[in-house]
Amino acid sequence: MDLGLRDRTYILTGATNGLGLATAEALVADGARVVVSSRTQSSVDSAVAALGDQATGVAADNRDPSTPARLVAAAHERFGRLDGALISVGGPPAGTVLDTTDELWAEAFETVFVGSLRLARTIATELGEGGAIAFVLSTSAKMPVSGLAISNGLRPGLAMAAKTMADELGPRGVRVNGLLPGRLETARVQHLDSLADDPVAARAAHEAAIPLRRYGTPEEFGRVAAFVLSPAASFVTGTMLAVDGGLVRGL
Repeated sequence: MDLGLRDRTYILTGATNGLGLATAEALVADGARVVVSSRTQSSVDSAVAALGDQATGVAADNRDPSTPARLVAAAHERFGRLDGALISVGGPPAGTVLDTTDELWAEAFETVFVGSLRLARTIATELGEGGAIAFVLSTSAKMPVSGLAISNGLRPGLAMAAKTMADELGPRGVRVNGLLPGRLETARVQHLDSLADDPVAARAAHEAAIPLRRYGTPEEFGRVAAFVLSPAASFVTGTMLAVDGGLVRGL
């Protein structure tokens, strides 16, 4: 199926490894151009080299108020257009509600919530008919994940903000969706498993709770994300789509 991505340009934040990089690879494979970002220049350079001529990169922190404008400028300067974005940030620290300090909550709120919405607002002003924004959230937007209090607190609010943006931008023909990854083979999930007393047993327990009985791969997520951003998904907006092997038990 032709996703209609050829020559379209997308910004992807936090996209020099894991889910973001897998999405960039899927977009580029279908003919799109990408602007990838992360906080270190070396990781940006490595990702751009792997993606080839259809990619450029910017070393930037989502918390920095100047980041959105820098990313938009990079898209226009290199490729002459902007069609959408995949907005992702690193997962906040693990912990319980009772043990998480005010400082950790505030730092995560600034990065995960405020930084993401600042990016979305700026990018949205550049998009016209057919534009698309997707937020990389988590299954914690629908159900709590044990040991991830900050994520459980912030992701549902960001999901509702994304759905509200879909209402606001819909009349302009701009779509906004959320993607809810479950247990996928990323460094983040491997780290979370390693925090258990018995990481092997912890992984086995997580796999047993997934109907497909395995962790997903970044590539499986990337293909879904590329579709959601593409013109092929032109009537999909305001949706929170789980990519989780059936882990979320609710509708």
